[in-house]
Amino acid sequence: MASSSGNDDDLTIPRAAINKMIKETLPNVRVANDARELVVNCCTEFIHLISSEANEICNRSEKKTISPEHVINALESLGFASYITEVKDVLQECKTVALKRRKASSRLENLGIPEEELLRQQQELFAKARQQQAELAQQEWMQMQQAAQQAQMAAASASAAQQAGSSQDEDEEDDI
Repeated sequence: MASSSGNDDDLTIPRAAINKMIKETLPNVRVANDARELVVNCCTEFIHLISSEANEICNRSEKKTISPEHVINALESLGFASYITEVKDVLQECKTVALKRRKASSRLENLGIPEEELLRQQQELFAKARQQQAELAQQEWMQMQQAAQQAQMAAASASAAQQAGSSQDEDEEDDI
């Protein structure tokens, strides 16, 4: 069932993930690199097999999105029914983690600060940032003005020195 399009590298599980699973599952066992590669390829093929079957089941039920039930039915139809209990446990775990994440993201709502107050604080911070930015721009402009004045003064003194030097040369020529 391998892809013949030549881009199989795009469709594999990251080796680091597989290596981590192997170390966690078999901490005291050394696994050769070619055996690790074989495990990566087997995992990839297994995922392709299950996802293709789940897609077919999804299409037969005239749905557009593969659901966990489609994956469970695919496992059963492919002869992996012994994994279904564990898959359902992992699915429940994933749902619990997702629920915790949603609750964590709603902590802002649970702060007890009204949205209007949060908006006012945000606008205040924006105004302060704009003020600081304007002050920085003013300082930069003043520094540029000072630098320009210093450059003009340096050019004027250099010009004056050059004129003084040339008039002194003229005086010396007159003396000759």
